[in-house]
Amino acid sequence: MPELNETHDATLTSWVTSANAPDADFPVQNLPYGVFRRAGADEPFRVGVAIGDRILDVGAARGAGIIGDAADAAAAACEDTALNSLMAMGPDAWRALRSAISRVLRADTAEGRDAAARGEGMTIAIADAELTIPARIGDYTDFYASVHHATNVGGMFRPDNPLLPNYKWVPIGYHGRASSIVVSGARVRRPVGQTKGADQERPSVGPSRLLDYEMEVGAFIGTGNQPGEPIPIGEADRHLFGLCLVNDWSARDMQAWEYQPLGPFLAKNFLTTVSPWVVTMEALAPFRIPATPRPPGDPAPLPYLTDARDLASGGVAITLDVLLLTPEMRAAGLEPERLSRGSFSEMYWTLAQMLTHHASSGCNLRPGDLIASGTVSGPDPDSRGCLLELTRRGAEPVRLPNGETRGFLQDGDEVIMVGRCEREGARSIGFGECRGVVVGAG
Repeated sequence: MPELNETHDATLTSWVTSANAPDADFPVQNLPYGVFRRAGADEPFRVGVAIGDRILDVGAARGAGIIGDAADAAAAACEDTALNSLMAMGPDAWRALRSAISRVLRADTAEGRDAAARGEGMTIAIADAELTIPARIGDYTDFYASVHHATNVGGMFRPDNPLLPNYKWVPIGYHGRASSIVVSGARVRRPVGQTKGADQERPSVGPSRLLDYEMEVGAFIGTGNQPGEPIPIGEADRHLFGLCLVNDWSARDMQAWEYQPLGPFLAKNFLTTVSPWVVTMEALAPFRIPATPRPPGDPAPLPYLTDARDLASGGVAITLDVLLLTPEMRAAGLEPERLSRGSFSEMYWTLAQMLTHHASSGCNLRPGDLIASGTVSGPDPDSRGCLLELTRRGAEPVRLPNGETRGFLQDGDEVIMVGRCEREGARSIGFGECRGVVVGAG
């Protein structure tokens, strides 16, 4: 598990002045990785680090000779068109590169003064960049790690038995579709599929009428494991590179018809949106918290899912907001309206437990693979991370300040997700945005 070091010092400032604003998502204590190129340019994508409202070109910093020998190999990996090469190098390389980049971007170092003097040759404005999916994602697995979400959804379909018997014993998940993962900002085309209403004699095919979002946190795998070799839970953190925001778009009417007996399929595989910036596990070190305590009467996790360090600091304190901007609001110049605010600190299963369970059968995970938490929901009505829960399957639509209501998403609606970590004595950091606009089925 990453330890606190000088890169986390809350007093550090950057020569990129926008990074020093109190509400900046990307201060010098964060340093998330992304993959970019100049917008409209016919050039390869490359790895950069977000700092304030700009991107540090890691390859350019290496070419200028200010990265240093200790992190040179890791910086060279950032000249790839995705983060996979860096992810595969492991924690020692990640730590060395973060330390070097911190010195390049700080206002109080020789490297920082050198970088600042080079100005435009070292950074590009985020507004002038095209961002893409940060890794080549070979496989994607979505978990169901919020007991509040599982209970709320289960209660709608099984009022007398909301949680199935296995939930508190095993981290439940399903294999998603990596090919339909897109970066924030991509359009969300309403899916077409087979549905059957309770009053219908036979199913029909057409555009989904119950389109929903799911507020999730994603974790990118760094170093993987060989087929047949499990990952002990005490070593799981060394295999996690960093986190992003995930919107696992869901067609609830298609899901209700198809999910038995094998679970999600077309209702989930049409699109998943990820935020472009990966906040590293090292950047998140100040915000690690104890795993959520099990309520009295709940079974203790089985031995392979139990570790003292994970119990003490396996959680991550991230506040997650979902906002909605409708076409009517957009036309009137209104700001997006917040629908919910949840906390990743309330998950029933930790990231390490999810990863360890995933590999426990001998399944091999590879650099760049993505695992997601499942919908992040809390115990309160305004902390529920999808419309299925917020509106009780559409029966209790949310009312927006301009008088509009929503049971599920309509064409033209834009969903915006943001995440932030805050703790007394630490510099707060953010994840940027994960957003998408719904368009018609065509």
